[in-house]
Amino acid sequence: ESWHFKLDKVMANASQEQVFEACAADVVRSVMDGYNGTIMAYGQTGAGKTHSMTGGHVGFADRGIVPRSISQMYAEAGARPEKNITIRLSYVEIY
Repeated sequence: ESWHFKLDKVMANASQEQVFEACAADVVRSVMDGYNGTIMAYGQTGAGKTHSMTGGHVGFADRGIVPRSISQMYAEAGARPEKNITIRLSYVEIY
């Protein structure tokens, strides 16, 4: 039996910044333009989903997708002083 999967990208040994840029930055930019956005991590136990989403505890460069998204949203909101922007964020982790 053979299995075939279509993937957008395989990221081996990627930094948190590379993961954010490849997987989330465009979603955050679209959200700031008024679209709804969802970033979902799915996979096997121990694959690194929580680490990718929240980051590690080593330092600032080890931030994950969630803190990087929040930083980008507030930076973009600050760059648009003429707009009244409300930011709402939900984070759910299901085991």
